[in-house]
Amino acid sequence: MISLINTTIELALIGSLTVLGLYLSYFTLNVCDLSTDGCFTLGASTAAVIALSGHPYLAIIGAMLAGMSSGLIVSLLQTYLGINSLLSGIIVNTALYSVNIAIMGNSSLLNLNKTRTIYTIVKELFMDTPLKSFVPIIIALVFTLMVLLFLNYFLKTRIGLAIKATGDNPIMVEASSINPNITTIIGLCISNSFTALSGALLALSQKSVNIDIGSGMVTIALASLLIGSILYRKNNTLVRLICAVLGSFIFRSIYAIALRFNMPAYLLKLVSAVIVALTISVPYIKKQLPMFKRRMAIARGNRA
Repeated sequence: MISLINTTIELALIGSLTVLGLYLSYFTLNVCDLSTDGCFTLGASTAAVIALSGHPYLAIIGAMLAGMSSGLIVSLLQTYLGINSLLSGIIVNTALYSVNIAIMGNSSLLNLNKTRTIYTIVKELFMDTPLKSFVPIIIALVFTLMVLLFLNYFLKTRIGLAIKATGDNPIMVEASSINPNITTIIGLCISNSFTALSGALLALSQKSVNIDIGSGMVTIALASLLIGSILYRKNNTLVRLICAVLGSFIFRSIYAIALRFNMPAYLLKLVSAVIVALTISVPYIKKQLPMFKRRMAIARGNRA
């Protein structure tokens, strides 16, 4: 039970990095980036290959740079080739499958069991302490806090406000002598770097990476983000970011409960789809609820 809780917390923290990246692209920039699955795997495969070459710290940096390159391509397809944002994400996601296979040396699986990573390094530091078993959670927590605080600061800067304005009204932004193409490129590059970082941490934590490690991540991240959006009531950036992270915890907790009841693994994606559908429909249901109550009251009055 304790092991399941620790795993749930770790996966929630790692997944929250993808959620925060999606917050920047989906909520702030108003772009639905469907390259998330491929970008997640790109970060995982890049980090694994660099770690295998003997550079545990560069693995993280390399993964984020790879994610930025993915975001750059997605944004260029949108801004300078006029391709719809959804199609741009699908095109890049499809291409990244081949890219990831190439990065992994024409293999679909890499083993990191005997590889030195940031996880093994930190575990060595806490070797004789009770915190040794919590190292994966500590590392994921540190990176989550760093990304959360960075986004909270970044979105209050001049370029961050320009990205917000681009998501709200790109025509107004262009009229204000700000190039919306540039803000879109910057926003998607940062967003995808966080997604790749999330993939890198998961691969290094699990000591392996396979070509399907990012499968379904866009659904999981979107569900977590929408769950988090239900929690906040104030229009405050920090509160929204914290709720996005909490949404990841809630989603992973639902997963853990499903596994606790011995739900078959192949049904988990169905659970994800149902959660997304229910979460998206909540605002509409809230809006229609007063009308439904009035109809019920009228029906009861007619029967009386």
